[in-house]
Amino acid sequence: MSAPRWSVEGRDWPNRAASRFVAAGGLRWHVQIFAAEAPDARDPPATILLLHGTGAATHSWRTLAPLLGQRYHVVAVDLPGHGFTTGRPVGGLSIAGMAGAVATLLGALHVTPQVIIGHSAGAAIAARLAIDGRATPAAIIGLSAALLPFPGLAATLFPTMARALFVNPIAPHLFARIARTPGETGRFLYRSTGSRIDDAGVACYAALLGTSAQCAGAIGMMAAWDLVGLRRDLARLKTPVLLVHGDGDRAIPLSNAREAAAAVGDGRLETLHGLGHLAHEERPEQVAAIIRPFMEARI
Repeated sequence: MSAPRWSVEGRDWPNRAASRFVAAGGLRWHVQIFAAEAPDARDPPATILLLHGTGAATHSWRTLAPLLGQRYHVVAVDLPGHGFTTGRPVGGLSIAGMAGAVATLLGALHVTPQVIIGHSAGAAIAARLAIDGRATPAAIIGLSAALLPFPGLAATLFPTMARALFVNPIAPHLFARIARTPGETGRFLYRSTGSRIDDAGVACYAALLGTSAQCAGAIGMMAAWDLVGLRRDLARLKTPVLLVHGDGDRAIPLSNAREAAAAVGDGRLETLHGLGHLAHEERPEQVAAIIRPFMEARI
């Protein structure tokens, strides 16, 4: 199975100078760190952890991370099965397994995030970390957050289809071959997310999804996802939560975000008009302007 190579697919990776590789929990993690200078060593900047969504990697934060890094200590990771992180976590690619692996990485990095920002499935991992007491952030921000089961019949069909693809060894290779077709990744991203992102972002997705390992990681993550269980536990999440959601999101409807915001103890929703599932890649400056006041009021 082909995997993304740092010397090839990662050769022109966004913010490559911020990258490092860290061994933790049996995995070799790709991590990017953006460190703001502290005006006073006795008062270091708050730490923000960035968790990308299914099928993505640190490139998803290529503009937002440096923006936040002007004021905060920002840590972005490639989740297991994604990007340039290699190895498989003890709990597999389930929400709990991913959360446990991330917690182990944070321990190895000696990092205690005051804020966790998760995109799509990354928001579910952020919630699981806080619910299970593996992290104690002062705030969680979900960008196009996948916190609830898909509405209607999709709640049953989607996980079943993902599991069927997961057990088919040919599926990742077929998806990777499609992604290598010129122009297909950009078309797929727009069809599935409603977002039009820049060429640099499309090129990163194409490079990753053109490898069978990235496709297998995305399929495995979806197959192991238990959003029903997370939905049941959301009432236990006491951390203040801000959900930022585009009304043009084709992957997760805005109604899903409204329900999720109401399900947590202290949740609120900000709607982005005309933007899709990758809103933070479409309009990173706009997203940064929305989330900064929420963070600054709590850290």
